[in-house]
Amino acid sequence: MKRSKIIMGALVLLLVGATAAILAPLKSHQRLGAPGVKTRAMSGSKNLEILLPDRLSGYASEILTNPETQLLKLPPDTSFRVRGYTGSDNFHVEVSVVLMGSDRSSIHKPQICMTGQGWTQDGAASRVENVRMDRPIPYDLPVNKLIFSKSIQDPQGKPMLVRGIYVYWFVDEDRFTPSEWVRQALWVPQDLLLHDVLERWAYISYFSACLPGQEPATFYRMKQFIAGSVPEYQLVPGTKIQTATVQ
Repeated sequence: MKRSKIIMGALVLLLVGATAAILAPLKSHQRLGAPGVKTRAMSGSKNLEILLPDRLSGYASEILTNPETQLLKLPPDTSFRVRGYTGSDNFHVEVSVVLMGSDRSSIHKPQICMTGQGWTQDGAASRVENVRMDRPIPYDLPVNKLIFSKSIQDPQGKPMLVRGIYVYWFVDEDRFTPSEWVRQALWVPQDLLLHDVLERWAYISYFSACLPGQEPATFYRMKQFIAGSVPEYQLVPGTKIQTATVQ
């Protein structure tokens, strides 16, 4: 078992290295693709303003600080926006969009920032789920669902365990996928080799915290919120859907 993991790891590294070697000569004349989320230009900046909705039915919102800017050194042409939405019943969810520029390192694994904020991932509870969407056309949006745990202090100063549900996926101008492997190892090289285009991928995430035992109800509410909010800012799908669920 250990030997097979070593072999697989070596193959992955070999594939990544080969892909980098092939793509490096193309960088000088590649074209940057269009975003798959709503944006607008920012005066005097090469970054874009990501237009997450400030109003959603039954929810108030506010712009929050992006923790990636504190825990990671993102490339300077990375665009991002984080909004917190709170319902009339105090249900709270944070929505984050990180949009890469010409540097692919803008897109990173969520575990990096979550562990940096003190959360511990429950690997057994992590999986790909489908969120049913009705707009702009009926389709299933495949997303990664990760479960995290964290010990905090309650109002009396006693330790209390909370759970965090983290949902994320990736989207470019005409495709979406929960799979980092498909995006990075298949679609990015394909676009560069065949079209000389570096697609401007966005990494979209939703996060909500709850008490242990409330995870199913919280995720159900998150799916409802995703179905209602995503069509307000995500431009994909149009009339054509391209997805991949391979992990």
